[in-house]
Amino acid sequence: MEQHQYLNERRIADAWADLQAHANSGNTLQADAYRLAFADPEFLLRRETRGIRFQLELLKPDLAQQDLGIENTIVVFGSARVREPAEAQEQLEFAEASGDARAIAKARALLRNAHFYDRAREFARIVARYSARCPKEDQLFICTGGGPGIMEAANRGAHDENAPNVGLNIALPHEQSGNRFISPELSFKFHYFALRKMHFMMRAKALVAFPGGFGTLDELFEVITLVQCKKAKPVPIVLFGSDYWKRLIHFDVLVEEGMISPEDVDLFKLVDDPQDAWKHIVQFYDLPKV
Repeated sequence: MEQHQYLNERRIADAWADLQAHANSGNTLQADAYRLAFADPEFLLRRETRGIRFQLELLKPDLAQQDLGIENTIVVFGSARVREPAEAQEQLEFAEASGDARAIAKARALLRNAHFYDRAREFARIVARYSARCPKEDQLFICTGGGPGIMEAANRGAHDENAPNVGLNIALPHEQSGNRFISPELSFKFHYFALRKMHFMMRAKALVAFPGGFGTLDELFEVITLVQCKKAKPVPIVLFGSDYWKRLIHFDVLVEEGMISPEDVDLFKLVDDPQDAWKHIVQFYDLPKV
């Protein structure tokens, strides 16, 4: 019988299938020179192959998001230490019962900031509800660092609306995994902070920074610097929690001392309400009502 050749048929053997067939035949992978280079962890983890690992961390999340139609994101930054109000209240009651002054002070701060969890969750709901009414190419998807706290709250808000959402987690010395509200097929883990931050920016149409610590400040100022230096196109940069940000950073001092230009303070907007954060993004892009 005549065999037909199909135009879209693969011409190069599938590497994964070859590896699987190799294993099925009883030839398990051994740590020796004969092992295929891309199936050799010891080789891939050498100092000399670091550049290859950079490329892999760039490609894997990029291709996965392309395949799932994730092109435009709103990135939400914020502390991993923030807890939802009910949990924060429980921790305060536990601390008060212990009589430990330091634990009580810490628990009171946790409860004081717990409302930011609810605000981040509500903001993500607003974004998800809007996108659900948009054509696929205009949809905006919530993206976070994938951890607990504010990140969990934002992923949770999107999850509440059954919206796909992204988590870009980082491998740390202490155990950390993606929060349970990230879409499983969009939950990624990184080794390199630099590649993770690049992925934040690659699809970001807006960035919303809730109160946070060193990590949040690092991510926020990298974005502001890229926009200020015109290495990235302007995007809405929203600082949520005006009292926190004004107490933490005296931006006017930077202007007074000539360290930044007066117009640089217009690169971001301070807000205290999820609707105001969304309104700023809508106005920036003149988004249509849907």
